[in-house]
Amino acid sequence: MLNPERMDDVARRGDHVKPAVDAWRAVDERRRRLQGELDDLRRSRNAANDRMAKLDKKSSEFTVARDELKALSTRIKEGEVEQTRLETESQDLLLVLPNAPHASVPGGASGDDNRVERTWGTKPALAFAPKDHHDLGVGLGILDFEAGVALSGARFTVLRGWGARLTRALINYMIDLHTGAGYDEVWPPAMVRRSALRGTGQLPKFEVDLFRLAPHAGQSEDHQPDNDLFLSPTAEVQVTNLHADQIFEPGTLPRWYCAYAPCFRAEAGSAGKDTRGLIRQHQFDKVELVKFVAPETSYDELETLRDAAERVLQGLDLHYRVVTLCTGDMSATSAKTYDLEVWLPAQDAFREISSCSNFEDYQARRAKIRYRPAAGDKPRPVHTLNGSGLAVGRTLVAILEQYQQADGSVVIPPALRPYVGGAERISPPQNPAG
Repeated sequence: MLNPERMDDVARRGDHVKPAVDAWRAVDERRRRLQGELDDLRRSRNAANDRMAKLDKKSSEFTVARDELKALSTRIKEGEVEQTRLETESQDLLLVLPNAPHASVPGGASGDDNRVERTWGTKPALAFAPKDHHDLGVGLGILDFEAGVALSGARFTVLRGWGARLTRALINYMIDLHTGAGYDEVWPPAMVRRSALRGTGQLPKFEVDLFRLAPHAGQSEDHQPDNDLFLSPTAEVQVTNLHADQIFEPGTLPRWYCAYAPCFRAEAGSAGKDTRGLIRQHQFDKVELVKFVAPETSYDELETLRDAAERVLQGLDLHYRVVTLCTGDMSATSAKTYDLEVWLPAQDAFREISSCSNFEDYQARRAKIRYRPAAGDKPRPVHTLNGSGLAVGRTLVAILEQYQQADGSVVIPPALRPYVGGAERISPPQNPAG
């Protein structure tokens, strides 16, 4: 939830947010004005009570004072009802406002305005026309797109043989790397409540992109407070909400977590985009990194979070670049985001494989995650950060394309070989002798 004190800063998001900002300000102005009126009425009620205590209960003056007190009490009750309504409306409007971008975030309307910070490694020197991961995977017999469609529909894939084995290897490699660097591993449920999605900012604005579970048989939607469940779109939701409605005591920050989880997205706004292959699936795997930190350290923590994701790519020797997203391209919840974009030879382009973001106190305010700077201090919102460390399917895509050979085989990166029994290469299946 946007800090109301940052309302002027959110305007950097673009003119499209101005109507929502103006709507909140109008409601907040009415709420503040009403608060002042109620304070005056309560003072008048107290004064009327004091006068009545000094009057003879049988006197006409007492009757007048009593009627005045009743009228004041009625006006106060009516005002309190309106105050509750305005507070609810104000909170609802704040829930849909985007976060205020950090001062270092470049302005811009789209990905064309993102700022490239640096590039790591060199492009693979391929002496042949590169195949895309779709054709490589089919040729190797490890990506079965037809079976995925038959089982579940478009944008689902069955991983076979080395496809499944490399995916397990990547998950283990990433988790080992992150836990070795100080991240605590958790393994959360795949289903989450509406409140958890509100806490991290996916709801109420982005419900169309989520898979919602239907009520149990015989159960109406109006009677499922504990069963209003969604398939999680990212483990950021579960891990961030581990500390919802909690207060970190002095000396317990920062907290770093990593988690593997399957992710599910309806991709409602991506019709026609990346329909070929693994880039944009309804179900995919991801290793997530989440941090809870004190506000004064959060931007240093963002740098080390990005470094953690980069170490995965560097360990696999994958060519990539680091990009700072502009105001028009980063998510509504983020104050600053770095994207790591891996090189895909068949597309002759870099594609996003990790986003590392600082949300400042945006999520913490929604999920009520706070900390005490020192013993006895009033609790304050923490800053939360998260990053993909990495998207597993896209990492598999990058390995297939960057490590492909002219004969259709794919070399296994050395860092993964201990996880696959020392195997060095995936080769196409051999046709049986005629």
